[in-house]
Amino acid sequence: MVASLRLPSLTSLLFPATTRYPAALRRTLCLRNRPASGFATAPSGTSSPEVERLRSDRAVTPRSQDFNAWYLDVIASAELADYGPVRGTMVIRPYGYAIWEAIQEYLNVRFKETGHSNMYFPQFIPYSFIEKEASHVEGFSPELALVTVGGGKELEEKLVVRPTSETIVNHMFTQWIHSYRDLPLMINQWANVTRWEMRTKPFIRTLEFLWQEGHTAHATPEEAEKEARQMIEIYTRFAYEQTAIPVIVGRKSKSETFAGADITYTIEAMMGDRKALQAGTSHNLGQNFSRAFGTQFADENGERQHVWQTSWAVSTRFVGGIIMTHGDDTGLMLPPKIAPIEVVIVPIWKKDSEKTEVLSAASSVKEVLQTAGVRVKLDDTEQRTPGWKFNFWEMKGIPLRIEIGPRDVSSNCVVVSRRDIPGKAGKVFGISMDPSTLVAYVKEKLDEIQSSLLEKALSFRDSNIVDVTSYDELKDAISSGKWARGPWSASDSDEQRVKEETGATIRCFPFEQSQGTKTCLMTGNPAEEVAIFAKSY
Repeated sequence: MVASLRLPSLTSLLFPATTRYPAALRRTLCLRNRPASGFATAPSGTSSPEVERLRSDRAVTPRSQDFNAWYLDVIASAELADYGPVRGTMVIRPYGYAIWEAIQEYLNVRFKETGHSNMYFPQFIPYSFIEKEASHVEGFSPELALVTVGGGKELEEKLVVRPTSETIVNHMFTQWIHSYRDLPLMINQWANVTRWEMRTKPFIRTLEFLWQEGHTAHATPEEAEKEARQMIEIYTRFAYEQTAIPVIVGRKSKSETFAGADITYTIEAMMGDRKALQAGTSHNLGQNFSRAFGTQFADENGERQHVWQTSWAVSTRFVGGIIMTHGDDTGLMLPPKIAPIEVVIVPIWKKDSEKTEVLSAASSVKEVLQTAGVRVKLDDTEQRTPGWKFNFWEMKGIPLRIEIGPRDVSSNCVVVSRRDIPGKAGKVFGISMDPSTLVAYVKEKLDEIQSSLLEKALSFRDSNIVDVTSYDELKDAISSGKWARGPWSASDSDEQRVKEETGATIRCFPFEQSQGTKTCLMTGNPAEEVAIFAKSY
């Protein structure tokens, strides 16, 4: 369906017709019991058992009991996001946004290293732009949000609230590109996107989300293909090295290719419930948009040619991927390289006479680690007990916790606990406060945690991929909740049959392919590639 939006007047913004929950009550609302099909605040003034249950201090639902409820509990209790007043929207809270900032920080460096510049395009796009590329409008029409009234008047042409920017980018590229000397043109923007999703899930699928989208124009098809492959490789390295998510990189099937692209490359991640998450894509657009918009350049011989293009993106969906890959029944578990806080220090004292020396030692440890480039937080608040703080920071996924009490001060040592190893097994006593010793130990443990999380996720992924040689084997694998990997050369209609009968889709044709002859699992005909099938978000 196409949603038509009317720009509100200033009066309606200042004096809304309905009231909302008081702020104090809003802070207690937990995401868990919101409907999975979309999030919306309850009507003002209502009282129900649901509101009474929605407490942020509730225990997290076990993952094995209800994965979706667990996921929503973690988002609420770790203070990552809350529901917006418009159904299907979310408010990203500071801690959740800090994770997104860590993603931005890494990718911005990689983009600029590879010759891209940041800029910004308007979020309102003339509807006629969307109509210019036939497959693009067909692919996006069900998700479009339209503005039809502005300033109290009907608009001459309805405007699309940005679902993606290929159309407006090409409109501008046509004005900027004239000669081969203007190429390649390589830009990126960090922006918000609106897609009118009917079934929403925080971070994974919302009406509005944040992303980066890169757009490039080239003189030759070879340059465009090289660019598309380069960017999916950057996303792959980011997933492995920063988020410890062992994605599978490959090419989308024709039916799963981005609307308006010749080829779509993707990174596919296995979540804790064994569903697939498309974590990032890079599209070789060929000349589809440049022909629709007349984006041309004069080559070295003075002849007019259409440019060859790419676009590529990752979004706040990656935050959801991190939660669902590494989290456990205690809550969030963050890889150190992406964690806003790598180490939390919890001082412990019982008597006022112990307080000063314990806090002094804790402050010194914080300064030492901070100077060494470690992202560290000292929790010296007195309103909560040390035990409460332990649970709170474990919920928020802090990789390392340092405990300092009176005995530790006397022995010039600290206690260090790892988030990824629960209980006593992850706790080490007697780590010296000597700056060089402590810094070396902390950095070593952070590296170990980063590697351990990747190894654990890789082991989980590989143990849940089944190699199949027939359609019956594929159906058995999918029905048992696993991914199926097998030779495929069947038709689009066969692919649709698999989707209808199993709920699984071709996630990708992996770049890494086994050698030797292959026989299509569906038709028995020769096949050149294996495909991966899975249910997905």
